[in-house]
Amino acid sequence: MAAGDMASTRLGARRQHLRPLKRRGLVLLRLTAIIFALLLFCEFLIYYLVIFRCSWPAVKTSADAGGLGTPEPVLRVMFLADTHLLGTVRGHWLDKLRREWQMERAFQTALWLLQPGVVFILGDVFDEGKWSSSQAWADDVGRFWKIFRHPPHVQLRAVAGNHDIGFHYQMNTYKIKRFEKVFNPERLFSWKGINFVMVNSVALEGDGCDICSGAEAELLEISHRLNCSREEHRPQECGDGQQLPASAPILLQHFPLYRRNDANCSGDDAAPPDEKYTPFKERYDALSQEASRKLLWWLRPRLVLSGHTHSACEVLHGAGVLEVSVPSFSWRNRNNPSFIMKL
Repeated sequence: MAAGDMASTRLGARRQHLRPLKRRGLVLLRLTAIIFALLLFCEFLIYYLVIFRCSWPAVKTSADAGGLGTPEPVLRVMFLADTHLLGTVRGHWLDKLRREWQMERAFQTALWLLQPGVVFILGDVFDEGKWSSSQAWADDVGRFWKIFRHPPHVQLRAVAGNHDIGFHYQMNTYKIKRFEKVFNPERLFSWKGINFVMVNSVALEGDGCDICSGAEAELLEISHRLNCSREEHRPQECGDGQQLPASAPILLQHFPLYRRNDANCSGDDAAPPDEKYTPFKERYDALSQEASRKLLWWLRPRLVLSGHTHSACEVLHGAGVLEVSVPSFSWRNRNNPSFIMKL
């Protein structure tokens, strides 16, 4: 065989050998591209596609009705509950990584698309606040502000839940102050003509303990201020303090007002059928009947929002006061976490 023929044979063999390698490289490249696209969709784009379907309800203003007055400001409020950021004791690092990434992407996407003015978290912000050490608490708080970071013009406030400060016999002044150092301790918050009353519902045990007595005294003072704001001619006993907007407040708390169970709740975010008829234990699953009556009588709210049950529910109390239970925002508590939007 001639030298040229031998070289040609070797070159052909080499090409035949390289062809499968090239095919394998293309397959690997395509597989990598598919995996990357799936990760991009499932871990990033999916949140935009889902939350993009949410929208604020339309509000009729005086201009819509042909009025000539200045349009009233509209406040967009987002309500979350039971984020349960895992701690060092019960939180496996992989579980924390996964759940916190989901909450972070969902919250940041909602902020960008919906642009609320105020965000409220209705208790159980942390999972282990009731027993965490000072260092563990600081670590959890740092992770919280990373997940729920927000621009300066957005207000973020929270009420305490039983996992943040413990149930009645676990809570103490130190845990309450620690929570309030992170979240503004202001119980009465007025913004754009709307009064919000934020209640530490864990302290409404009704047994006369120092923390409970202080909480009730504070609520009575708030009730007095709200009643004064409703008076057309300000009575002398109301004093000369800053007057509140003359509107019924929105009551925000962790425990729901008393109800027997979730039997009358419906919808995608309601409790599953096997849990709906489980009786609620007073002071554990819901506030006591006595505490519920006091709150409705003292504050006369137009709307109540609560968490704790991890499921959604709408209940009418007394003379038609609507309470909305907000479902958990954590994938660890339910497969379809969500939030509520109000104007």
